[in-house]
Amino acid sequence: MSLARVLETEVMDTAAEAADYDAMDHRAVNRVFVDDLLAIIGPAIHAGELLDLGTGTALIPIELAGRVAGLKIRAVDLAQHMLVRAAENVARAALQTSIVLEQIDAKGLPYHEGQFAVVMSNSIVHHIPQPSAVIAEAVRVVRPGGWLFFRDLLRPHDREQLQQLVDQYAAGANEHQRQMFADSLHAALTLDEVRAVVGEYGFAPETVQATSDRHWTWAGRKPG
Repeated sequence: MSLARVLETEVMDTAAEAADYDAMDHRAVNRVFVDDLLAIIGPAIHAGELLDLGTGTALIPIELAGRVAGLKIRAVDLAQHMLVRAAENVARAALQTSIVLEQIDAKGLPYHEGQFAVVMSNSIVHHIPQPSAVIAEAVRVVRPGGWLFFRDLLRPHDREQLQQLVDQYAAGANEHQRQMFADSLHAALTLDEVRAVVGEYGFAPETVQATSDRHWTWAGRKPG
């Protein structure tokens, strides 16, 4: 019997959660995210403003803006404590002119249709009880011909695989960090579930691929 999805808290908004999340070593994962984004999107990265949904402590926008000059990135999250850490990180990187932080619910974006050249997100989908709400908004606010680039965790097949992933990728973490990672894996979607969601908005199943032993990636271009 496959592992059922168990939802975790949608908004990680305590000081302890923000501190532990920010302290975890995401550097390799963030570098690969940006590498893959740039490899797929190419020159389109300069086509207009970018939107990062569920930015957390803004580590991916910082990685991206630090490598590609001249970008304008709007980075949003619903968790105030995450954004406090994000502001500190952005200031430390001296990227305040490139990255704008806003406290916004990704399920109800205040932006107009087609406002962004790229909408990206790392690890927001597993937090959302009905992920189609976020995908619908992302598709709405990206311009025709613009890119959607999402990555998140894959739900393991069973508890044994879940524990193996925690032991492998959170071996040096504290107990709270290990539990957060385990909860996130348990709340994640399967590949088929993600493909079903993006299929509701006209995207082919093959635009979603398993890209590691614990991640899926959706790279889709809005028709137009």
